Amino acid sequence: MNIHEYQAKALFEKFGVPVPKGAVATTPEEFINALAQLPEGPTMVKSQIHAGGRGKGTFTDGYKGGVKFCQTKADAKEVAARMLGNTLVTVQTGPAGRKVQTIYFTVASDIKKEYYLAILLDRNSSKPVIVASTEGGVEIEKVAHDTPEKLIRVLVDPAYGLADFQVRELITKLGFAGAEAKNAARLIRNLYTAFWETDAAMIEVNPLITTPTGDVLALDAKVSFDSNALYRHPEIVALRDLNEEDPKEIEASKFSLSYIALDGNIACLVNGAGLAMSTMDIIQHFGGTPANFLDVGGGASKDQVIAAFKIILGDKNVKGILVNIFGGIMDCNVIATGIVEAVKEVGLKLPLVVRLEGNNVAAGKATLNASGLKLVSGDTMADAAQKIVKLVA
Repeated sequence: MNIHEYQAKALFEKFGVPVPKGAVATTPEEFINALAQLPEGPTMVKSQIHAGGRGKGTFTDGYKGGVKFCQTKADAKEVAARMLGNTLVTVQTGPAGRKVQTIYFTVASDIKKEYYLAILLDRNSSKPVIVASTEGGVEIEKVAHDTPEKLIRVLVDPAYGLADFQVRELITKLGFAGAEAKNAARLIRNLYTAFWETDAAMIEVNPLITTPTGDVLALDAKVSFDSNALYRHPEIVALRDLNEEDPKEIEASKFSLSYIALDGNIACLVNGAGLAMSTMDIIQHFGGTPANFLDVGGGASKDQVIAAFKIILGDKNVKGILVNIFGGIMDCNVIATGIVEAVKEVGLKLPLVVRLEGNNVAAGKATLNASGLKLVSGDTMADAAQKIVKLVA
C-alpha cells in the first residue's frame, strides 16, 4: 500500500524526522486556508499522485511540471489552480496519467546539498538495507548505472536493530560533519524506527537536504507498506486513497483476491502466485499477452470464483479467459461449480479455456461437461495456453 507525500511527511514528523512545513488542500476554496498556515515567501506547489517523476511530468492540457517553485504564496495559489483536477502524465503513470485531487504546499527550502536515502528490504539477505548516496535529487537508477561506487549499502540485523557504528559509517561516507552530522544521525535513526515500527516495505527520501544553517531535512518522502501487515496498523489503513487505485483491484481486495491489471487481452484465473506467474509466462511464450495477474488463493470459495469472473469482465480489453487450476488444498469441483455459476450469471460470450488438475479433478471435469457451457478444456498448461491464444487471435 502506498501513501501520498503529505501523508508520509506527517508520519515522519510523528517519528521525529524533520520536514519542511507544509499544508494540504483538496479544493480551490481550501487554498487560502492552507497557504495561510505557511509564512510569506518562496513556496513549493506539489501535486499529489502515487507516481514518481512528478516534477518532470506534463499535464494533459500541456502544462509542464507537477512540482513547481513559486516566489510568493499568491503565485502558488495560481499554480495550484492549474494543477488541481488536471491529469498529470509521468514516466511512472503511463500515458493515461493520474488525476490530481490533492495539492501540497510547502515552504521552499534553502538547499546547500542534496543526498539520497532509502530503507527497504534486501531480498537476498532477508534484512532491512539502508541505501544512501551523495547524488541526491536524481533518479537512483541512473546513479546505480552510471556511478555505482557512489551507492552506500548498510544491512541491518533485524534482531539487533540499527547499530551506532552503522550510523557513523553512513555519516562518514556521506561526508557529514559538525552540526550536520548530529542532525543527520538523528534523522537516520528516527527514519529506521519509522520503517520498522510501521512495517514499511520501503521509505525513500530523494532528496535529503542540508541547509546553510546546518539543518538536515527530508525534502521529499515516498513510503509504501507491507500489505500483509496492515492488520496491525489501522491508522495506516485509514490513509489509503482509493482514487489512486484501479477499481478492479479494489473490488478484488474485498474478496481477498490478489489482482493486478496488465495491458494484454487474455485474462487469467489461477490459484497460487507461482502458478499465476507461470501461466502468464506461458501465454506470452505462445504469442499471447496476459490481461491480469489473478490469484484466487489456495482455498477459494464458489463466491470468490464468481467475483473473480466479474472483475475480469470489468476489463474491456479482455478477449478471452484462461482458467488454470491445480488442486492441492483447492477442490477442483468447487472451482468448476463456481465457473459454471459465474458464466451463467454474467452471460459470458468470450472464449473460455479451462485446465483443471489435482484434488477431485474427475468430479470437476464432470461438472463442467454436464453444464452445457461452451468452453474448451486444456489437458496441460501448454495445451490450454495454445488454445486460448489461438481463440483470441
